[in-house]
Amino acid sequence: MVIPAGETTMRTAIYARVSTDDKGQDPENQLRELREWCSRSDHEIIHEYVEHVSGRKGEKDRPAFAELFKDAHKRKFDMILVWALDRFSREGIAHTVLHLQRLSSYGVKFHSYQEPLLSTDNEMIAGIVLSVMAALAKQEATRRSERVKAGMARIKAQGKRVGRPTIDHKLREQITIRLSNGDTPYRVAKELGIDRHTVVKYANQ
Repeated sequence: MVIPAGETTMRTAIYARVSTDDKGQDPENQLRELREWCSRSDHEIIHEYVEHVSGRKGEKDRPAFAELFKDAHKRKFDMILVWALDRFSREGIAHTVLHLQRLSSYGVKFHSYQEPLLSTDNEMIAGIVLSVMAALAKQEATRRSERVKAGMARIKAQGKRVGRPTIDHKLREQITIRLSNGDTPYRVAKELGIDRHTVVKYANQ
């Protein structure tokens, strides 16, 4: 792997992830290469964040990922090193861009071992990388919105109702009576076998 010219020593955090679906994969395979890269670059490894979880999960379901961001906010390191962008996040480009922008706001750089052109530790291309990825995220969101609108239009054209189905009059009466008797929306929803948000909706009407 070619090391960018003029690269300076950085306090580096390594993030390695393998999915629970990746049978037989060992994060040590990533870690070995990443450690060697740091050694060749004369970077100091501050901490290694390792987990076995799907990259499609959000921060709250990825403990090591969440810890990494907490430490990044405290500036415990200068750069995060990962094997590849999809090892860092597979939540979609919009969420991935938000993660990278968040790191940038903390003053922490990002380096992808397999995709150096997607890295932000090179000051000359950092702004370009984030701008391009943000533009791609916007396009992705636009396409998703267009697909949803097209789907809704198709359903309407078929004479079907768009939106959540309403509940019948008797069930609404039961909700009203139970709430007036002091039951919480959670208890009402549990006893009637319906969604709590539905109960809250009718409680606010």
